[in-house]
Amino acid sequence: MAIFNRKAVAYVASHPLHFVLQCLRGFRANQGLLLAGAVAYYSLLSLVPLLMLVVVALSHVIDQAELLTTLGRYLEWLLPGQSRAIVTEIAHFLQHRDLIGGVLVLTMLFFSSLAFSVLESAMCVIFIHRAEVRRRHYLISAILPYCYILSLGIGALVVTLVAGSLQVIGEESVRLFGHEWSLNGLSGVLLYLLGMAGEVLLLSSIYMVMPVGRLSWQHALLGGATAALLWEIARHLLVWYFSTLSQVNVVYGSLTTAIVVMFSLEIGATLLLFGAQVIAEYECVAGDSGRLAALEQA
Repeated sequence: MAIFNRKAVAYVASHPLHFVLQCLRGFRANQGLLLAGAVAYYSLLSLVPLLMLVVVALSHVIDQAELLTTLGRYLEWLLPGQSRAIVTEIAHFLQHRDLIGGVLVLTMLFFSSLAFSVLESAMCVIFIHRAEVRRRHYLISAILPYCYILSLGIGALVVTLVAGSLQVIGEESVRLFGHEWSLNGLSGVLLYLLGMAGEVLLLSSIYMVMPVGRLSWQHALLGGATAALLWEIARHLLVWYFSTLSQVNVVYGSLTTAIVVMFSLEIGATLLLFGAQVIAEYECVAGDSGRLAALEQA
């Protein structure tokens, strides 16, 4: 199904508020907040083991300091204000990586796959119109998380190499019209755009592989761009809130990092699932002419 279904695009363009309300109603009907809570909880259990696995693997080919710097920069997109604490824990773990055994690796892989399994179940609820027709073989569901972890590792390698190159560019300057112009600003803009592009592609890839059945890359990109835009707004609001109004450190004390991380993951999971709901509603509008006519009359 092409994303440029003229009737569907025309309906969404002429009734944007109605379409948004339809997505919100569908999200509420699917218990989206409850599903997001489950995804956030298992993501909290899976995040650190997954990062440790990726960092240990990549530290054999990339300088450890450069890897941790890049990881901290992009973790700030996911966990505003808390990336330093997590990177510190990962760095401490790397100092004792010689103690890592096969049992520990298997345990970390197991916990890293939990979030993917729960996310797949949540996606099945949202894309119920797909799950009723096409069902995924259980072996594919079992292997999928580990294939995705491998893909994330490769993606992290590419991002680290590109980010390192951009940082080198930022240290350079060019002489133009008799003035010395630093490239630091250009480097910062390119790093931000790299992060945004990586965020959209990551979210789109989740929509590509998680829902049962084949999802077009155009629809996945639609959901990824929606979720990324909403998360950018939420991320800046979170940074402002925790730096100005929040008293969470007074209330929770030593548990502050865990609480803030859980809260950030809850919001992120909610927006991730809402992006999936946008795709599902668009698919229904584009594929059901009867429903489209009913929506236009509503």
